Amino acid sequence: MRTLKILLVLIVAGVQVVHAQEMPPAKVVVSKIVQKQVSENQSFIGTLYYDRTSQVSSEVSGLVEVISVQEGATVTKDAPMIRLNTDLLEKEIDLGLVTIEQAALRITNAEKNFKRLESLFKQEGVSEKVYEDALYLYQDSLREKQKEELELDKLLIKQEKSVIKAPYDGVVLEKNVDSGDWVQQGRTLVRIGSAADLYVRVPVAENLLTYFKAGEKVTVRISAYDKEVVGIIEDYDPVADAQTKNVFLKVKIPAQQKVAENMSATVYVPVSEKKQLSIIPRDALVKFQGQDFVYTVKEGKAAILPVNIVTYLGDKIGADNPYFTEGMVVVIEGNERLRPDQPVVVAGEQ
Repeated sequence: MRTLKILLVLIVAGVQVVHAQEMPPAKVVVSKIVQKQVSENQSFIGTLYYDRTSQVSSEVSGLVEVISVQEGATVTKDAPMIRLNTDLLEKEIDLGLVTIEQAALRITNAEKNFKRLESLFKQEGVSEKVYEDALYLYQDSLREKQKEELELDKLLIKQEKSVIKAPYDGVVLEKNVDSGDWVQQGRTLVRIGSAADLYVRVPVAENLLTYFKAGEKVTVRISAYDKEVVGIIEDYDPVADAQTKNVFLKVKIPAQQKVAENMSATVYVPVSEKKQLSIIPRDALVKFQGQDFVYTVKEGKAAILPVNIVTYLGDKIGADNPYFTEGMVVVIEGNERLRPDQPVVVAGEQ
C-alpha cells in the first residue's frame, strides 16, 4: 500500500512537471544531509502527571477570609493562597504586649526593692528571710516576663500560620475550601503539583528496556497543544502491568504553562540498536496525500524524493532510504511552493 501511494503521488507530480517547467526559477535555502548512528524510535502514548504533590493543610484553626487561588492556577513559592480571619488573634496579641509591659514594670520595682534589701542584708539590717523573699520575687518577675514573651511569640507564629502559602512553584490541582468555611487544624485545603516535577508515564513492552537508558533525551509531543518538548528518561516503575507485562517509563519534561493531570502525550522511544540513518531537517519535509517527501536539487532543478521516517530527533528526522547520501542537499525554505523539475536558485545554505 505504501508503494502504491508513492506511485500515485509521483504520477500526480509528473502531471505537474510541464507546468513547473514554465514557472520562473524559485529561490530556495538548502541544508545538507548527514549520516549518523542512531536508533529507530516509535511513538507511545503516555499520561502527564506531577511526580511531586503536596496536600497543603492548615496548622491552625480559623475562619477562611480570603481565597487567592482557584483550581488550575499557577502559584510561586511562598505566595499567599488562603488567609484566615485573625481579628480575635490580633486582640490577643495586643493584650500580650500590654501584659509584657506590666511584667517589665514589676521587674523594675522588684529589682529596686531587692537591691535595697541586699544592701541592708550586707549590713545585717534585715533578716535573711526578708532578703531571700525579695530575691525570689525579683527572679519570679523575670521568669513571668519571659513566659509572657513566649506566649506572645506563640500568638505571632499563629498569626503567621493563618496565611497558608505555596510550598513551591506549582499548579493548584484541587481546592477543598471556600470563603466563610471554618477549618480545623490539619485539614487539607488545596493539593498542589510541583511545576518542576512534571512527568509522562509511558507504557512500553518489557523487551524494549535494552534500547534506552536513564538520562537519554527523547521527543515528547503534548497532544492538547500539538507542542513538542525534549524529555529525559529518568527511570521506570519497579512494578510492571500484571496482564500486559508493559513497563512504565518515567519521562521528565520541562515545566509547562497550562497542562492538566492525565493529559495525553506522545513519546518517541528508541526501539532498536543504533544503525546508520540519514539525518534530515524536519523543515525539509513536505506532504503529498499523507506521504512525506523532500526536494533535492539536481542540475538546477527541483527533484522530489519520498522519505521513510524511522526516528524523530527533535527538529530533525532519521530516514533509511538508500538513495539519501552524506552531503546531499535538501530544500528547507521555499519547498512549500516547489514543483518537480521546477528551476531553482539556491539563495543560501544552513
